[in-house]
Amino acid sequence: MTSTTEASRFWDGHYTAHLPADEPRANVRLVETVTPLSPGRALDLGSGAGGDALWLARRGWRVTAADISAVALGHLARRARDLGLADRITTERHDLAATFPAGPFDLVSAHYLHTTFPLPRDHVLRRAAEALSPGGLLLVVEHGSVAPWSWNQDPAAYPAEPRVPSLDPAGWTVERADALPRQATGPGGRTAEVVDHLLLVRRTR
Repeated sequence: MTSTTEASRFWDGHYTAHLPADEPRANVRLVETVTPLSPGRALDLGSGAGGDALWLARRGWRVTAADISAVALGHLARRARDLGLADRITTERHDLAATFPAGPFDLVSAHYLHTTFPLPRDHVLRRAAEALSPGGLLLVVEHGSVAPWSWNQDPAAYPAEPRVPSLDPAGWTVERADALPRQATGPGGRTAEVVDHLLLVRRTR
């Protein structure tokens, strides 16, 4: 079984090599979905370089940014301080297979939780849904296709359609489960059409 230490070393190495020099951009599906919402308390699962957390904080959200990489979280905390957003962003280190941030949250955002290490996806997303306040939203976005620059070029590694976690329909409602094409830009400016699988779940009680 893969240890938390092994996974954290991998992702620390990844972010040491790949953190952006400029401010990271927010994911387009987050911007599309969250722009109409009133700000509240948000959880950014797998916050990475921090583009989503910074975007949310600028719009008035109070954000808990969770990641397994101390390198990524340290980078995000420094950027938040430099931008005057430190009072709106809290960083927490979690291996989501083992621990989870304490809620409740009005929004939980989980973008591209693809990893080379075992991750109990259904369990993690159930915990995310359970961490919502009544009326809160869980936004899950996953790769639905292979891009030329994807680290995993096996099409079988990507789901054929949006995957809904096991949730009691009496407490949660699936508002969207869509496959959405977009034009993506990868390393070196390469472009390709890719598919995002978007899942939007609301807690109803």
